[in-house]
Amino acid sequence: MKTMFVIATLACGVSFNAFAAEGGAAPGKNAEELSKPCAACHGADGNGTNAQYPRLSGQYHDYLARALQEYKTGERQNAIMQGFVKTLSEADIQSLASYYADMPGKLDDLAHHEQGSEK
Repeated sequence: MKTMFVIATLACGVSFNAFAAEGGAAPGKNAEELSKPCAACHGADGNGTNAQYPRLSGQYHDYLARALQEYKTGERQNAIMQGFVKTLSEADIQSLASYYADMPGKLDDLAHHEQGSEK
C-alpha cells in the first residue's frame, strides 16, 4: 500500500511539474486540457479505481468547485492538490467542476452494505 502511495505521489508530481512547466492554466486551455494532471490520481475519466483518491465524475458541480477553492485557500490541506490549484483561476475551477460534473460517474453509496457488516 505504501508503495502504491509513493508511485501515485510521484506520478502526480510528474504530472504537476509538467503542467507547471507549461505555465499552469494558460488562457485558452479548455477543461479537458486542464484535467490532464488530475488523471494521474483520479483516472483519465475521473473514475479512478484507487480508493484513496475520490472519484470526480458525476459529482455535483458546486461540491467540486468548492473543494478546489478550499484547496486553493488552504482551508483543505493536501500538498499535491494545493500545488495544482494554485495555478488555477476561478474560471478554470468552474470549468473543471463543470467538466467532471457532466461526465458519467461511477459513484457508489453504501446502501448495498448491511449495517454492521464488514463486506
